Amino acid sequence: MKSLRQSFNRFCFQNRNKGIPNLMLYIALGNAIVLIMSMVNGGSILYELLCFDKGKILQGQVWRLVSYVFTQSGGSIISLLFLYFFYMLGRHVEVSMGTFRFNLFYFSGVVLMDIFAMIFCPVIPENNLVSSETYAFLSAVLPEYYQMAYYLHLSLILTFATLYPESRFMIFFIIPVKAWLIALIYLLLEAIAIFNLSYPVMYFPHNLFPLVALANYFLFMGSDIKGLIPMSWRVKLGRFPRKKAAKKTGTIPFQPATPPYQKTNIPYTHRCEICGRTDVSNPELEFRYCSRCNGYHCYCEDHINNHTHIE
Repeated sequence: MKSLRQSFNRFCFQNRNKGIPNLMLYIALGNAIVLIMSMVNGGSILYELLCFDKGKILQGQVWRLVSYVFTQSGGSIISLLFLYFFYMLGRHVEVSMGTFRFNLFYFSGVVLMDIFAMIFCPVIPENNLVSSETYAFLSAVLPEYYQMAYYLHLSLILTFATLYPESRFMIFFIIPVKAWLIALIYLLLEAIAIFNLSYPVMYFPHNLFPLVALANYFLFMGSDIKGLIPMSWRVKLGRFPRKKAAKKTGTIPFQPATPPYQKTNIPYTHRCEICGRTDVSNPELEFRYCSRCNGYHCYCEDHINNHTHIE
């Protein structure tokens, strides 16, 4: 599995400039057009033409499987600020991932949500005549599927926080909060929503929809998810077992100092610029190439998000 992931990463790196460049710009502009037209004519004709509707998709309007990504706007001018926010997040993620990998990341999220929605999303009867129980059920479940674009773009927050955990968001434009903290709070809220015991049994599996919306994040980030945990916490957690073992045996573990750029005669494919570890000396590690450094510079999973970029 690890070799397969390394091959996939290498393939994405070799084709990093292919795909639709600046994809989130087109997504944000499309959402802005839908929002402005809805505000101008006082209706939502364009929104209703593009939004996800399982019944109409089954009738042949297959474009709705993709066009719903332009229906995130909530109908107010403030939504334009959120569109700009998601555009900036997507732009930074694309710079880090590369155009090809970011395109795969985004459209895999679209496909995963389409599959889940086409299987489990209920269909509204054409005559709109339903019982009170069915009406209550549809009123609780359908809003989740009408917000598919919103959930898809929220995965950008987690991805950005994983790649740039020390970045700061200005809450209410005055309160600085680090990206990793916002991501952890968001994951906690989604976990509460998924395991909310107030849901009746009949609502399962619709309560799992937020988890499906984040599936592309878990699929593409892999072991990089631990980037959400601050480096200081990971260092402390890594030292804890060694301290405990030293206390038990009454000895102090000692490792001889080795230069960070120690060379070896054993051939290797990847070598970290910081610690000098390779895929041969440490096969359990994953290695990445930094897109922000000048040239091709490889780093291990412990230093890809924690190094000084080479200009």
